[in-house]
Amino acid sequence: MKKLFIFLSFVFLLYSKSIFADALDVAIENIDRTPENMQRDQYRNPKATLNFFGIKPNMSVIELWPSRGWYSEILNPFLEPEGNFIGADFDPNYGSWTPKAIKRNAKSRANSKTLSGMKMTTLSLNNDPLAEKESVDMVLTFRNLHNWLKAEILMDVFNKSYAALKPGGIFGVVEHRALADSSLENMKKSGYVTEELTIEYAKKAGFILVASSEINANPKDGTIHPKGVWTLPPSLRLGEEDRAKYLAIGESDRMTLKFMKPI
Repeated sequence: MKKLFIFLSFVFLLYSKSIFADALDVAIENIDRTPENMQRDQYRNPKATLNFFGIKPNMSVIELWPSRGWYSEILNPFLEPEGNFIGADFDPNYGSWTPKAIKRNAKSRANSKTLSGMKMTTLSLNNDPLAEKESVDMVLTFRNLHNWLKAEILMDVFNKSYAALKPGGIFGVVEHRALADSSLENMKKSGYVTEELTIEYAKKAGFILVASSEINANPKDGTIHPKGVWTLPPSLRLGEEDRAKYLAIGESDRMTLKFMKPI
């Protein structure tokens, strides 16, 4: 009987993983995603990245600063039927550009088949919490740390994410990766952040580093560019100057880190 129970448990585990994987495939291959976004899958590896973080369709998940919704186009349909997905938008007071960006992104969501009805909150600059204390299973951020580092709110963002997560909850981070000896000043200027600094801040917030991955690594990216990370696609800040060179490099070299709030 014990052996039968173990066997059935193993079969159920494999079946569950298959169901989750199929649902994620459907979300990623959804024809309603923006075609330009789908072209970036080769650089951003959404399936491998989300599987690495351990996402499941019945989770409650917050994405910090989803902006134009590259990942939200995948996460919202994936989580909507069984789980809960919330985007934490810019604080209107973050910068002179944010009110316009908030309005633009809201209009974009309203006109999107994948994002229409998406729930939103605000990643506030004041003491307002990100969510109710210990209410979410996962908090995700993609290519945002450099902004918060420059604005000197990175520690606050990590603390708010920690407070929102349930014990055992996951904080998933993807960020442009700076060379290990990069100075703080260079990180703020270039848009690249070191793994060491990221882990240091996460540990100060109380997180445990569970694992790191090279899923989003790009060995072609030497990280030293005239316009920082924005020299590379998709920004291509130099315009036509050396365009072929930077297109050949592709998007930035990125760290992919999985943190957990202790149980």
